Amino acid sequence: MSSASFYWYILAYVVAIVGCAVALRRARRIDDRETRVGLVALLVTSGSWATAQLGYLIAPTGTLQYALYLTGLIVGLTTIGGWLYFCSAYTGRSFHRNRTYRRLAVAVYVAIVAVKLTNPFHGLYFTAEPMTTPFPHLAIQPGLAHWVVTGLSYSLVAVGFFMLFDLFLEVDFDTRPLAALVGATALPVTFDLVEMTSTTIPDLSLEPVGVAAFAVGTLFVFEDRFLSIQLSDGVDDVLIYLDGDGRIREANGLARERFPELRGARGRALEAVLPAVASAVGDDEGVLERREDGEARYYLVSTTEFVRGGGTLGRLAMLSDVTDSERRRRELERQNDQLESLAAAMRHELLNTLQIVAGRVDIAGRELESGDVQSARESLRTASGTAQRMRGLVEDFADVARQGRTVEATESVPFDVAVGEAWAAVDTADTELVSDGEGTIEADADRLTSLLASAFRFGVHNGADRIAVELEGDGFSVAGDGDDHHDMDAEAFFEYGGAVPDAEAGIALPNVRTLARVHGWTATVDDEYDDGVRVVIENAHTEPARSATRSAAEREPAASRAQ
Repeated sequence: MSSASFYWYILAYVVAIVGCAVALRRARRIDDRETRVGLVALLVTSGSWATAQLGYLIAPTGTLQYALYLTGLIVGLTTIGGWLYFCSAYTGRSFHRNRTYRRLAVAVYVAIVAVKLTNPFHGLYFTAEPMTTPFPHLAIQPGLAHWVVTGLSYSLVAVGFFMLFDLFLEVDFDTRPLAALVGATALPVTFDLVEMTSTTIPDLSLEPVGVAAFAVGTLFVFEDRFLSIQLSDGVDDVLIYLDGDGRIREANGLARERFPELRGARGRALEAVLPAVASAVGDDEGVLERREDGEARYYLVSTTEFVRGGGTLGRLAMLSDVTDSERRRRELERQNDQLESLAAAMRHELLNTLQIVAGRVDIAGRELESGDVQSARESLRTASGTAQRMRGLVEDFADVARQGRTVEATESVPFDVAVGEAWAAVDTADTELVSDGEGTIEADADRLTSLLASAFRFGVHNGADRIAVELEGDGFSVAGDGDDHHDMDAEAFFEYGGAVPDAEAGIALPNVRTLARVHGWTATVDDEYDDGVRVVIENAHTEPARSATRSAAEREPAASRAQ
């Protein structure tokens, strides 16, 4: 080994001392008190260790070199305490607060220091022999106690790294940055192991250089990532870390699972990868709707900023899955809207009925006064029939209110059977049913039958001579060849109290939409259909068997003949 190595050692220690001093100022600004205490202690002890090593290297006398080397051994041991304190605090553990552990650590430390201080008398820790080549120094020969303490120290360092890796894995973040820091820390340790077994390389520990590399890397290179991971501990939600320019820096495993677009997206703008998420992140707080595996899921988007030294390091976006609660909220909102519509429709129908009944009763009274008993009787019958129809409407409203809750369980319902039962429940007069509906549909059987019956009732009242039912890949349709109502807005068909085509059938299509929505389906009127009115139900899970258009009499002879 040449004497030029002497200057490389000096440079390494100076760099470590300066690095620790610079990093110390930044470490004091860490928000979490316990993490700050641990990292500051690590930097102070590591810098002091490097200073002792530098003093040992340039000391003019052997006695002073011996004293500084021994000082370095004692101070270096304290870095283990700072390291474990930092790792425990950073990972959210409580080892550093446990009084038993702390007392045990102090006792072990005092015992080891005692062995080191008394080394001149027993030589169990090391022996030192003055050397002049390649430069003046003490040739250190480690003793048994040294290897025992070194093994214990490295084991404790490994425990600290285990805690860090465990946290990275727990929050499901990329461990490669941590592995890079571990590698930077381990290189000087590897060199130390080589020099311990070499007779030509002086025993000058570079471990403080490795510790300084870890601390500086944590604070200046990966500070934002370490902070985001510490914040992520115990958070079982989607986490996306963004830099100050809105680019993706990191995402946990759940984020990559729920949002596959994030895989391999590090360094790209969030807006380019997930524009909907970027838009939600721009709001103070909002609910993001996203379709996954064919169903809607909802995420509450929240963000927090990382601020250091008056500047923003980036943002951490947290997306909490609130699908269940959002579905319940929307269901309550839908039910409230439905009940309000039902109440308005009932109020409308009741007022109409009262007006008709009151008018007919007045007419009957005047006809009695004029002696026209037959006309008076007909007027009273009309009033009674109107009131009876109102009672029927109220029962229909009650049925819709009862069935208007979201379907929680479905079954595979033979569609043609549901069509037959619905057709049998409606006064179809001479209307013909043509059905292309062999297959099954996932639904609540009773509500599916009620939906179809309401669609048939509308068709009959709309003057249809022929009603066609067709089961399709994602739903079904009911088309009647009655009046077309092209002058109406398609949404007007689904308004309670709209009286389309007449007051008696005015709730038929609103009922269809309500019973479709409780299944998670959509109901619309085909505004391009020219032969009457065609109601389309979509987003249903169906399995059509085969096309087999048959009349109702062919399919359900008993039901059809009963009409």
